[in-house]
Amino acid sequence: MRHEPRRDSRGILDPDRLLRQVRFRRRLPAPALRPYVEHYWLIDWALAEPFDQRVVPHPAVNVVFQAQQGGPETGEIAGVDTGLFSVTLHGVGRVTGVQFRPGGFRPFWRRPVSELTGRRRPLDVPEPVCPGTDDDRCRRVDELLTAWGPEPDPLAAEATALVEEIRADRGILRVDDFARRHGVSTRRLQRLFLDHVGVGPKWVIRRYRLQEAIEQAAAGPLDWSRVAADLGYADQAHLVREFTAVAGVSPAAYARSLATSRGG
Repeated sequence: MRHEPRRDSRGILDPDRLLRQVRFRRRLPAPALRPYVEHYWLIDWALAEPFDQRVVPHPAVNVVFQAQQGGPETGEIAGVDTGLFSVTLHGVGRVTGVQFRPGGFRPFWRRPVSELTGRRRPLDVPEPVCPGTDDDRCRRVDELLTAWGPEPDPLAAEATALVEEIRADRGILRVDDFARRHGVSTRRLQRLFLDHVGVGPKWVIRRYRLQEAIEQAAAGPLDWSRVAADLGYADQAHLVREFTAVAGVSPAAYARSLATSRGG
């Protein structure tokens, strides 16, 4: 089990600008919650002008608590977002978020996680989560999640392990090959992912490979035909279409925007 939160910026479009505009950090949950929760994420901001942030989401459920200066704290359950997530921050505020492991929310939800995909549901907050130090905020979330009483679920643990394998192994490109590797049918894999992750295995593979393309675009000039072949796309045009559909800009335009942001 990981002893510190991961430090990559995978999925965050223009992470350098994010870190200039807000205080962003990750913390691990209490040890008993780590089989289910990837990390907590904390954001604080005091902005003179509105700031737009875009994220290509992971195949994960998030629970989010937000406190804006002058208003009440709100909470929500955010299912897997299959598009580009965009938010505008303004004024002074705080967010305390929980990113569950793919499959990790099923033991809390106890119903098919696909019910939440692409949706956000209000969550009653018994007491404010966001005030105080980082330790205070994390302790309150630890207490809240523990009180929900997650029920250990071998299928959820299996789904979590399979998604982690897809994330770590860039050679996984096809659902049928992945199913054969594990000695299961593609139909069983599909049911397992929809019920416990919220999206199918093909979507998970494509999303992680696309996030890798975004990371590579941020690194500098690339041979996109080679990148497309490495990541399992039919051709360069297919990669460019999918990249543009999800990120909102072409790979070349994205790389240029990052160069401009860093130069500024």
